[in-house]
Amino acid sequence: MIHEVQSLLASYWHWLRDETTLRQVGDWVEITTPYLDRHNDCLQIYAEHRDGGFVLTDDGYTVDDLEQSGCALNTPRRQDLLKTTLSGFGVQISKTTRALEVRASVENFALRKHNLVQAMLAVNDLFYLGSATVASLFYEDVVTWLEACEIRFTPNVRFAGKSGYDHQFDFVIPKSRLRPERVLRAITRPSRNTAQMMTFAWVDTREVRSPDAQAYAILNDSDRAVPQSVVDAMRNYDVRPVAWSERERAREELAA
Repeated sequence: MIHEVQSLLASYWHWLRDETTLRQVGDWVEITTPYLDRHNDCLQIYAEHRDGGFVLTDDGYTVDDLEQSGCALNTPRRQDLLKTTLSGFGVQISKTTRALEVRASVENFALRKHNLVQAMLAVNDLFYLGSATVASLFYEDVVTWLEACEIRFTPNVRFAGKSGYDHQFDFVIPKSRLRPERVLRAITRPSRNTAQMMTFAWVDTREVRSPDAQAYAILNDSDRAVPQSVVDAMRNYDVRPVAWSERERAREELAA
């Protein structure tokens, strides 16, 4: 089992390294990552030497793109969710430019870059709404359902993986007399990208959790069916996919 996980992690690092490109833009270095946004464009961040370290930023792309798509972040609830999500990755938002930013040193540059990209993906997934069809944030819907089912949980928990990288899960249901610890992510727009991030987070963290811990992905299928490839990818790595329309089937095992 250990060798299998090591092989999976090595494949991931090779893919990440080979698919990342750099370009000099004035005093900044543009880093194009292989992670895709909802437009199927590669996410880009920028790095600059500053005060003996580095500043990493998305140049305001994440928030601007959401607002241009009709998802305004102008309510107290959404502002709170934004701040909570960013703080989970150690990322700040500039009050003047609205850019997502982190400070890094030579020693933690890779970790800070990882956290910034993860924060960009998390904010995009958390807040992107089809305004004509979705009345509330999917995350809020999941919280409401968990509370209505009297499922006890701790929100926004971050675990350090075997790789040394941190991974945030939306909810952790503690171990009970009948069930082991369960970690959950609410995924607003299930895709190959979000499936890949969920499975890697679980593969990287499950060895440092209790041996019988389980992972769940709550998949929003309100607007469109979840691709079978997403379901299969998660099952292959012992992540249980739960379609939102079929959530009641998982109620008993989550509540126990």
